[in-house]
Amino acid sequence: MRVLVTGAAGSIGQVVTVGLVDRGHDVVAFDRVPAPDGIDLAWHTGDCADADAVAAVFATGPLDGVVHLAGLPDEASLPDSLTSHTVTTGALLDAMVDHGVRRFVYAGSNHAVGRTPRPRDTELTVEHRPRPDTFYGVAKVAAEALMSLYADRYGLDVVSCRIGSFGPEPTTVRQLSTWLSPDDCVRMFEAALTAPAPGYAVLYGISRNTRAWWDLAPGRALGYDPQDDAETFSSRIPTRAEDEVESAFVGGPFVTEEFFRPALDRS
Repeated sequence: MRVLVTGAAGSIGQVVTVGLVDRGHDVVAFDRVPAPDGIDLAWHTGDCADADAVAAVFATGPLDGVVHLAGLPDEASLPDSLTSHTVTTGALLDAMVDHGVRRFVYAGSNHAVGRTPRPRDTELTVEHRPRPDTFYGVAKVAAEALMSLYADRYGLDVVSCRIGSFGPEPTTVRQLSTWLSPDDCVRMFEAALTAPAPGYAVLYGISRNTRAWWDLAPGRALGYDPQDDAETFSSRIPTRAEDEVESAFVGGPFVTEEFFRPALDRS
């Protein structure tokens, strides 16, 4: 497949671009910054919120799919969050419709359901209602709603991968449940790109963690078969006073008052 990867310079973006190339895909990269050292790909510099910049990338040649990883990784004002995550999604979906591209895979987030109390006797499924914990989470939910609209309106195949805690290894007790390994991250995005006719689909982006809070069945239905387990690292992770609070809700520390702020920045 020839795949456009946005946010290709980010921590997940670099892993996914290299991983997809290793699996035989032709990757076209798009980011607001130039290519990092050691990355040898077709690289375009621009902002996904700029519809003209997005259209220019699509005009360079046919694409088979889009992996949208670009976006602010932290909490911001509501307008900034919506621009970063939802407006960018709209610009890409419009370009896909214009150029006949059918597959869209989105870096969603566990923060779309972050205000959900941590499941104790069951796993959190994709059927649970959105309960964002931040404006970041709100923007991720809004992006999923926009994807659903374009799936219904134009028949696109769209998949939101609600990523847990991405990194080389888990570093907190909460992450023993929410960790997504780099290798599983690549497996997940490739599965979402290549699954036959998913329509509109949501999956939880975590590894095969013994302590997982989230249901992996939707991902497995799309061919995502995670191999790594955070439990491998459990002996290295110290207990902390914050662990109880971080494990009370799906979103962990994002539900705390540290992240409370007005929707609009009036400064």
